Amino acid sequence: MNTDESVKLENQLCFTFYAASREISRMYRPYLETMGITYPQYLVLLVLWEKAACTVKELGEHLFLDSGTLTPLLKRMEEAGLVTRQRSKEDERVVVIGLTEKGHSLREQACKLPETLLRGSGLGTEEYLDFLRRAKQLLGHIHQLNENGAR
Repeated sequence: MNTDESVKLENQLCFTFYAASREISRMYRPYLETMGITYPQYLVLLVLWEKAACTVKELGEHLFLDSGTLTPLLKRMEEAGLVTRQRSKEDERVVVIGLTEKGHSLREQACKLPETLLRGSGLGTEEYLDFLRRAKQLLGHIHQLNENGAR
């Protein structure tokens, strides 16, 4: 790709992922609104439905978010009755996040989301799974580079 082509918006992988992420979030919005949660709250719930409980640090590692971003989100979720936040008895600096009954109860509604959104994506199941695998591979490579401080 020549220099002129490489700086066109349409040739930027970062922009394509950014725009796709925004559009996917927009697809989720009406379903999540009926559940009374936001997309970032949905991501937190996905982790907790799988893990039952975890520390803020572990949650951040799963979601690629820092504690400064997670803390206000988790406070709002606690106020909404979705999660509990408790200091660890072993180390008071560590906050453990768990699900409330209300948080657990949203899982059943959420189970319908992936299939609904897959149909709306225009991708077939195999195409979707292949794309997901490749996107995870890319994320892993980029994350590893960033962790190693590569430029």
